[in-house]
Amino acid sequence: MIDSTRIKVIAFDADDTLWENETLFRQAEEDFCDLMRQYIDPERCQKELFAIEMKNLALYGYGIKPFTLSLIEAAIALSDNRVPNEIIQKIIQLGQGMLEAPNPILDGVDPVLSKLSTSFRLVVATKGDLLDQERKLERSGLAKYFHHIEIMSDKKPKNYQKLVAHLDIAPSEFLMVGNSVNSDILPVLEIGASTVHIPFHTTWAHEVGEEPLKHPNYFKLSDMKALPPLLGLTI
Repeated sequence: MIDSTRIKVIAFDADDTLWENETLFRQAEEDFCDLMRQYIDPERCQKELFAIEMKNLALYGYGIKPFTLSLIEAAIALSDNRVPNEIIQKIIQLGQGMLEAPNPILDGVDPVLSKLSTSFRLVVATKGDLLDQERKLERSGLAKYFHHIEIMSDKKPKNYQKLVAHLDIAPSEFLMVGNSVNSDILPVLEIGASTVHIPFHTTWAHEVGEEPLKHPNYFKLSDMKALPPLLGLTI
């Protein structure tokens, strides 16, 4: 159990922690590789696409719009500049469809946030495109529970240190809840804060990391509904 008396702020990742998101990307990858089938087999297509995404991260950042740009670049590269305009148009439509798609709230999120918001300051700490994340948060109906929304360019220790300083708390008073070991867990532990890992059934390869199972500030739960009991609360 976490000593909740020392926690002042609980931060939540958004995508695949509060609502479903990664499944949209995986479906878009499959649709893209199906479009490119005349140029490259699907398995190699996905590997080449991932390499292009990784190359572009430092330039574009995270989110659907950068992903769509990487799809277009991949289409041109994998077809050796032969991809027709009709396929480029379909790729753009894939990205637009992702931006307009619903993001179902994950089980237990609403009642858990409602309960925790009476005892802690809650914040959103997520990566991605500002407009898209703001739109998803508004659609979710969850914004009312949060004291602060932080759309981060990346999730490195320095980004979390900046957030903790902005919240005017010590790292030991900060708890991060998320699904990604690489983004939500490891950098937070590095600054001396606590973490709760709630895995999602689908995880982008870039976010997969080795769990710090023996770290005293690392906790792993099967779902969001187990979070209040970990903090000594009941719903």
